[in-house]
Amino acid sequence: MLYSSEIMNLKNASILVIDDDQDVLTAVRLLLKTEVKNVVIEKNPQNLRWLLSKDVYDVILLDMNFTSSINTGNEGLFWLNEIKKLKSDTSVIMITAYGDIDLAVRSLKDGAADFVIKPWHNEKLLTTIKDALKKKDSKVSTIGHTDVDSIIGKELIGESEVMREIFLKIEKIAPTDANILILGENGTGKDLIAKAIHQKSMRSDKAFVKVDVGALTESLFESELFGHKKGSFTDAKEDRVGRFEMSNGGTLFLDEIGNISLHQQAKLLSVLQNRQISRIGSNEIIPIDIRLICATNVSISELANENRFRKDLIYRINTVEIITPPLRKRDHDIILLAKNFARLYSNKYMKLAPEFDKKAIEKLLGYNYPGNVRELQYTIERAVIMADENVLQAKDLIFSPLEMPSTSDDEPSELRLSAIEKNTILKVIEKHNGNITKAAKELGLTRTALYRRLSKYDI
Repeated sequence: MLYSSEIMNLKNASILVIDDDQDVLTAVRLLLKTEVKNVVIEKNPQNLRWLLSKDVYDVILLDMNFTSSINTGNEGLFWLNEIKKLKSDTSVIMITAYGDIDLAVRSLKDGAADFVIKPWHNEKLLTTIKDALKKKDSKVSTIGHTDVDSIIGKELIGESEVMREIFLKIEKIAPTDANILILGENGTGKDLIAKAIHQKSMRSDKAFVKVDVGALTESLFESELFGHKKGSFTDAKEDRVGRFEMSNGGTLFLDEIGNISLHQQAKLLSVLQNRQISRIGSNEIIPIDIRLICATNVSISELANENRFRKDLIYRINTVEIITPPLRKRDHDIILLAKNFARLYSNKYMKLAPEFDKKAIEKLLGYNYPGNVRELQYTIERAVIMADENVLQAKDLIFSPLEMPSTSDDEPSELRLSAIEKNTILKVIEKHNGNITKAAKELGLTRTALYRRLSKYDI
């Protein structure tokens, strides 16, 4: 079994950058030299074969266009295919300009892990590289004798009966093209289940595209999903590829589907029925071939209210449904998950993986987890950061104040003020990643005074 703590760290990665623009090469080398183990830059893609025979690279950043001419319609796609012939398991991130986004989308179908658009923000580039490393790891991870690869066993973890049933369901439905509706409370891992279905499907080598449709305004909904042509509205300064088109041949994951308006539902239903889209400002009909997965924290009975959600759309998106259980119904998984998060964050913060003492385990098992797995994850991360010893104790486990019931008006003001002070201290300490000196300075306290308050509130 491959645990999360074993996922390749960015610091251990070897990166190759191929671009004929020396300024781009210099900028990327300066950015990555302190972030990765090894970074190699190269202007001439003709040297790719020699470079790949000489060394092993975890990620290759590859420009879409070079100064020489190759009769393929696009040099980037040509060299991507050459890389895949020589080193099929190497993650390739395409470097593109706005004008070549359509080709970049095509590169995803040809095996690229992702693409970045010039000019990029440094944090976006680093995140894209990290995601490519995670995708690479997901292709080789396994769990026990069931040989369930990818995200199951690496991030989607469980030994409880209810999770075993979900794993079996994923095994049955993933190879089909059935539309899936995933139901469950916030923080239960609906997105991980969607990824697992994609990675076990016949479309696993194609794009997996996620959209939080519940966060899209009426004006952005069509542009984000279907794309637009330059000049089709005031802010349309460039052609935009929509998420349906971007995921063509792969999987489209629409999160928070229960929060979209009836007008948006009508637009979505039309596309799903006709299996075709048109970008805003264009009459061109674009056929789409996607596997659709939707998720919501709204119960199926609430969705069935036609004043809120169209029944014909429910039937369209809900060939098979998966209900993700809240963590309070997964007793057997709580300690398993906690230990996994402890390994993950001890690796991230360069600490020894901690153990849990008896009272810490009792505290973990006795809590109700209104924030589900996500709350447990943040609780363990905080504990790993703050703990002074290699054994986590009950006092190290501080559950999120975000999930605590609000203070009633008739509660004594002293208790309300104490709760406010405690929550403020927790937020500031988290902000500074556990650095007590910086936290004390921002709070206007001495280190000694802050330590007294940490002791007072059992933080």
